[in-house]
Amino acid sequence: MRADLAGAPSARNAEREADAPLQRQVWSLAWPVIVNLLSEAAVGLVDTLIVGRLGRDAVAAVGVGAQILGMVSVVTMAVGTGTVALVARYIGSGEVGMVRRVTGQSLVAALGLALLAIVPVLVWTEDVVRLFGVDPAVVGQSAAFTRVVMMAIPGGAVGFVVASALRAAGDTRTPLAFGLVVNVINVALNYVFIFGAFGLPALGVRGSALATAFAFTTGATIGVVLLARGGLRVQVGLPDLRLDRPLLARIARIGAPTGIEMFAMQMGFLVYLVFASRYGTAAVAAYFIGVRILALAFLPGIGFATAASALVGQSLGAGLPERATEAGRVAVRLAIGFMSSAGLLLIIFARPIARLFVDDPATIEDTRWFIYMLALCQPLMAVDYALGGALRGAGDTRFTLVTLFAGLYGCRLAFAWIVTHVFELSVPWLWAALIGDYAARAAMKSWRYRSRAWQRVRV
Repeated sequence: MRADLAGAPSARNAEREADAPLQRQVWSLAWPVIVNLLSEAAVGLVDTLIVGRLGRDAVAAVGVGAQILGMVSVVTMAVGTGTVALVARYIGSGEVGMVRRVTGQSLVAALGLALLAIVPVLVWTEDVVRLFGVDPAVVGQSAAFTRVVMMAIPGGAVGFVVASALRAAGDTRTPLAFGLVVNVINVALNYVFIFGAFGLPALGVRGSALATAFAFTTGATIGVVLLARGGLRVQVGLPDLRLDRPLLARIARIGAPTGIEMFAMQMGFLVYLVFASRYGTAAVAAYFIGVRILALAFLPGIGFATAASALVGQSLGAGLPERATEAGRVAVRLAIGFMSSAGLLLIIFARPIARLFVDDPATIEDTRWFIYMLALCQPLMAVDYALGGALRGAGDTRFTLVTLFAGLYGCRLAFAWIVTHVFELSVPWLWAALIGDYAARAAMKSWRYRSRAWQRVRV
């Protein structure tokens, strides 16, 4: 049964829009995501600066807690992927009832999984923290931070699903708006709770965790209220929250590979760090600096991946496979242009960028080489991210999981082992493993996209 969705392209609307410049549509969807991610990165930097006034142990404690927060949030990302694929399809076909049902069931699934995921962390907090090999002096503070920040997981899960559903429907500006509100609240409350203000006690690292939990919960509340009030491209009512096991199973089937992919990625990064540690503290510091730069470098890729997911899913739902194919290609071209330009700037300013973070000559040299390799990867990362988003929008999540294992484990970590254990080469050779990783992923996703097998994936 088909029905037009207010404010969203139905099959007839999609056909009418087929002649509209896809490049403009991709950009209009991508830029709010990029701005939102930049604001989150800025908030992370400000938070680090605020916590830094408590000393290096506090910074390390919050850093470990943030890593744990990210790993637990993997379950949310899995649900979000299933949400995007299904909502985009039903938006394209104009099935308003199914859009509501998918979003409602995704909210239920995300909240339930989030509550389950935090239980083991709360029970074995100190043991989880010790897995990161931090000094005993840091364990207590990190455990205190982690226990409180786990309260942010449910709100973060709900907020992420709301944003995923809206973006899949072609609305990336509303998530940007409440994302900015969440970030402002986070920064303001960090200062208030950490140092004490307006008569409140100074809570130290617990205050930072409490600010995050409060901000995430506020974001979730705003998102749910917006969906319930109506007027957006996605709406949800109480009947949509009643358990629908077959639909939950569909969401899980699409999203589970992404959850596994994200978890495997985190584990792979940890192993790569172990290889870097063989070269001493300078290499480890260079790696962490490089990761922070990397987090900024791939933001355009995530933005264009989001746009590709929405447009590919909507086009397939509307029965326009050629438009879906072209949407992915346009996203790739734009991503390559933006990220290649960023790569050129990274090469030119590699040494000054390294000096911004550290004044140790050995660390600067190792960081400079990491930046060079990262810059060379930018076009490959553009293809990897944009086509990855397109494939996930089509529901082809199992193949993206395969590319992760082939690239990260089969190329990066295998090459890193050869560099460190067989030939014992210098640090730049270890960083060069990044190129093989992203080249493999980009090549495999390009082949898959050209094959058009993703158009036949059942969601």
